[in-house]
Amino acid sequence: MRWTSILAIYLLFWVMSAFLLLPFGVKTHDEAGIDKVPGQADSAPANFRPGRLALRATVLAAVLCGLYVANYVNGWIMPEDLNLFGLPPGYEEAARDG
Repeated sequence: MRWTSILAIYLLFWVMSAFLLLPFGVKTHDEAGIDKVPGQADSAPANFRPGRLALRATVLAAVLCGLYVANYVNGWIMPEDLNLFGLPPGYEEAARDG
């Protein structure tokens, strides 16, 4: 696998991880006991810290990307292993006919 492919996969995992981690550890102004600005939405975060989110997403994406690359190299789980319902009807005949 090329390093550019690994980088692209890592970036996809990073974006997915960032969106996955967004709601964790965030409190609203009511939960934090802080006064709201007039016109502010009730659900607006009071303690959003993008640096901490980026760090957590970086670590999670590195772990997920490492597992993905290790699986690619070692072949632990192949696409054939994910076929939970068996082969589709006519698959064997189509494979034999080429």
